[in-house]
Amino acid sequence: MHNSVAHALAAAMVRHGVREIFGQSLPTAFLLAAENRGIRQVAYRTENAGGAMADGFARVGHRPAVVAAQNGPAATLLVAPLAEAMRASTALVAVVQDVPTGHRDRNAFQELDHFALFSSCAKWVRRLEDPARADDYADMAFTAASSGRPGPAVLLVPKDVLDREVPHSAALPGGTPERSAGLGRVPLDRPRPPAPAVREAAELLAGAHRPVVIAGGGVHGSDASGELAALQEEAGLPVLTTPMGKGAVDEGHPLSGGVIGHFMGPRGMAHGLLPWLADADAVLLVGTRTNENGTDSWRTLPATARYAHLDIDGQEVGRNYEALRLIGDVRAGLADLRAELGRVGTGALRAARGETERALAAARRSYESSSAGVRASDAAPIRPERVMAELDKLLTPDVIVVSDASYSSVWTANYLRARRPGQRFVSPRGLAGLGWGLPMALGARVARPDAPVVCVTGDGGFAYVWAELETAVRERLPVAVLLLDNQLLGYQRHAEVHTYAAATSAVALGTVDYPAIARACGALGLEVTDPAGLADALKEALTAEVPALVRIAVDPAAFPPLTGWDEDPRLG
Repeated sequence: MHNSVAHALAAAMVRHGVREIFGQSLPTAFLLAAENRGIRQVAYRTENAGGAMADGFARVGHRPAVVAAQNGPAATLLVAPLAEAMRASTALVAVVQDVPTGHRDRNAFQELDHFALFSSCAKWVRRLEDPARADDYADMAFTAASSGRPGPAVLLVPKDVLDREVPHSAALPGGTPERSAGLGRVPLDRPRPPAPAVREAAELLAGAHRPVVIAGGGVHGSDASGELAALQEEAGLPVLTTPMGKGAVDEGHPLSGGVIGHFMGPRGMAHGLLPWLADADAVLLVGTRTNENGTDSWRTLPATARYAHLDIDGQEVGRNYEALRLIGDVRAGLADLRAELGRVGTGALRAARGETERALAAARRSYESSSAGVRASDAAPIRPERVMAELDKLLTPDVIVVSDASYSSVWTANYLRARRPGQRFVSPRGLAGLGWGLPMALGARVARPDAPVVCVTGDGGFAYVWAELETAVRERLPVAVLLLDNQLLGYQRHAEVHTYAAATSAVALGTVDYPAIARACGALGLEVTDPAGLADALKEALTAEVPALVRIAVDPAAFPPLTGWDEDPRLG
């Protein structure tokens, strides 16, 4: 039946520009209809990985991603990636099959209260009951996912409803016309902040002695890096980023300071800016939740400064820092702010530019000097900083770097440099769940098949998802996985020792032949135990035409530059 609900939903997907769905055969009627219309099903091995793939796809592709799953246990595995997407403001549409309508509340096979299940991790959860409303509900799901602050939307479809016939529009009340709008873009709308607030923010920055811009992940979400870079250059404003905002600006620019928050420990890229930042008198927050990690438990930014906060979500403005409210789309708001600064005048900012650049240059020299030893270390096991130094030499502006949560994202934030505004450094810092690096990298590769994708992960995180190496091979997604193997849950061990002066037995991991697993799946499997072999192995992995895994034996005592741990001798 080609006028079923399944076919109507598939047609709506095409209308919204969907070319890929992350799925695993279910809901079968829907996915058969989608494939019949030319939509590619990217088949994952587990639903939690499939949700993370969709997240990586949406972040890089600036389009809402679609993930599909069965009811019951499959649906429960979507909770973690949807929660990450909710916190990270990523637009996802999950199409979840539900039990047949007549079986509901009868202890049907794998029956579950999906409304309760998804209530905490989705913006919008609805069940499609009436076949005549198929288009309406599809459009509502995409609108919910992509408008305002983006996030996950869940459309539940009972199995029997998928097979029902959709009445012709002329048969509906009032002759409801067929829908034709395409809603497959993020953001869906670009509301502008109020002009008086923009003017006040411009006056605040123009009159400040030491202004600074803190750019968060919302800059990437709004595709606003170009506007931010123009503001940085035209007004002479220094820009630092949160961990999720990394790549929003070119980190080689003399007015770029690196990543702030609890990543600012000794040997960190921005560590030398801590005293300078403490004297800031005006702070423009852009697309950031001002969360704990991004502010080092709300200690990085000065309490004495005046704040302006540009964000699409009014609830985030003023949550942790009382601020001038600039509620609107980040790209539109930055464009308006640039124009207003042009009217207000930026003479004082430009005059102070030389002093600002000297302060940032001094911090950069301090970083390079303090970290030189570990970045060039020939020790074995290998220092992770040396791995990052070798990888950094190979980065081009088009490379997408995806890092797992925990230490991997701290290594990449501090020791890899963004080459251009808008270069993507993707990490699951919304909820910071371990194990999402590889599937997010696969999703990024689906969204950007023309761009090289590198995944940095540890042995602890990789173990959650190594089955997805087979997915990478089968789906022909050549990503380079750099596996930092210290046979340890490193962050957990160091956190326990730092807090309790002892570590639990669970932090130690066993020996695994990871390259053999890669080769068994049909991927390239390499191993490096000597720093002298890093450069060649990384080059081979990045240029391989198949997925590649490089197992790197790293120092279990090494930990990245996190604030508060630097003076604890027990961590070595």
